[in-house]
Amino acid sequence: MEFPRSFICTAFIIFLGIVARWIHSRKPPSGTRLPPCPKNGLPIVGHTFQIPPFHSWFKFKAWTDELGPIVRFRIFGRENIVISSEKIANDLLRERGSIYSSREHLTMAADYLSGNLRPLLLDYSDRWRRGRKLMHRLTMTSAAASYQPMQSLESIRMLYDLLRDPDHYEVWFSRYASGLIFRIGYGKAIRTGEEVHAQRILQVVHTLERIASPGSYLVDSLTFLKYLPEWMAPFKREGRRLHDIELNLFRTLLRDVQAETEQANGEAQTLAPSFARTWLESKASFGLTEDEAAYVLGTLFEAGSGTTAAAMISFILTMVLFPQWQQAMCDELERTVGDRMPEFEDVPNLPVCRSVIKEVLRWRPVTAGGVPHQLIVDDVYNGYFFPKGTTVHANQWAIHRDPALYPDPETFNPNRWLDPSYPTYREPLSKYPCLQNFSAFGFGRRICPGMNIAENSLHLLPPRVIWACRITKKRGPDGEEITPPLYDYTTGFNTQPRPFQFHLEARSKERKAAIEDAFRKVQASDPLTSTANYKLGQSCRQ
Repeated sequence: MEFPRSFICTAFIIFLGIVARWIHSRKPPSGTRLPPCPKNGLPIVGHTFQIPPFHSWFKFKAWTDELGPIVRFRIFGRENIVISSEKIANDLLRERGSIYSSREHLTMAADYLSGNLRPLLLDYSDRWRRGRKLMHRLTMTSAAASYQPMQSLESIRMLYDLLRDPDHYEVWFSRYASGLIFRIGYGKAIRTGEEVHAQRILQVVHTLERIASPGSYLVDSLTFLKYLPEWMAPFKREGRRLHDIELNLFRTLLRDVQAETEQANGEAQTLAPSFARTWLESKASFGLTEDEAAYVLGTLFEAGSGTTAAAMISFILTMVLFPQWQQAMCDELERTVGDRMPEFEDVPNLPVCRSVIKEVLRWRPVTAGGVPHQLIVDDVYNGYFFPKGTTVHANQWAIHRDPALYPDPETFNPNRWLDPSYPTYREPLSKYPCLQNFSAFGFGRRICPGMNIAENSLHLLPPRVIWACRITKKRGPDGEEITPPLYDYTTGFNTQPRPFQFHLEARSKERKAAIEDAFRKVQASDPLTSTANYKLGQSCRQ
């Protein structure tokens, strides 16, 4: 068989690139050492073939159990370390944030898909800092508090549909999360989830998760492949096509708000407040181009739409598997709010509810593998040498299973946040447990920008769901209870339980009626929706 000349040239270029990276690997300075490394690494390719294509955090955890909280591995000559201790992650990623806050450059996701505009994937640069300034303005604690009425409104819509059609729970949690961010991002409502813009932006989120997942594209490991001509590199055509789609979408969403503001003829106060309007009214102070701002706003949607929904689906799973904690939440709600719906003002008096959702995020983190950071200069920590360019993985799955901090870590146990005998206990219980700076949201300067908004959602939704609903195992045709698996989660950047069966019903006729009454009031008073335009389950019925 005779190979085409282009194939032979490509293979030779790949071989030369790998060899060059292998030859130029750094040795540690005198008095330092490299972290321990798994056995059976191969010349040139390193540990590439030992890392599974999905749920890699399990493999990293196994290495941690064998070698300790800092483990080194190599992929085609690229240095990586896995951190499996919250203290070490904070020491490096927070306390030394000025040198650990860059990103590993994912050529396909950053260059071709994102046009080097997506803040999540930007290196530690002026462009990233300008975008972060806008994100901070939009999501800081005081701003997040102003969004609480919208969170309450969307949660009522979610409860109404969850009670009427619990089989489509994923749709309702997703619509809550995306509807909230769409509302505060662009001043628009998502009524059914089938709106064109809503579907397009969710597709953008799924595309990013697919393309940015480790190992998805060879060019991310062998970056010199980007110099191949386009006819030899189909990933270039794919990335540019997808970039055009998402850039056009982000521009359209921003320009729609701009057009509405201009059409208001000086009466912009009649329009719904939004992230987009905040930027449009203060452009000069942020120093962002239109496309940079469009991507910042789109990124906030990406960060908020999938993660909150995934956390809530894991919450439902834990309520099915651990009914004793559902009862503990119910008992606390009965003592605190009785027959009225929980409100944000009740959150300080609901430590059990807060402990349950925090334990959900510990036990089943949404971004289980974390988002890798990159070191921009040589560094030494506890005698270990990390060369410039090292990719640092704060493995949330292992961090949340550190037995020194979380005794009996595989057990779902919210008591670890409530009982003074546990190392994670903090006082006062009117404030703690909370989600501020929790490792589930990342570390240091790259911590999730929407953390404050997410915390408010996750402190309101679980109490409201348990106040309104009773969740139990579903029974099969033979009358036997169906127990969902402990871990059957989707693959990708963010993960959530695959569809599972359970039974959900209203706790009482009175509470169901209260939800229906609250829904009617919301539909009548909300300027972005109306009862006439709302169709239950349109996304499911068609």
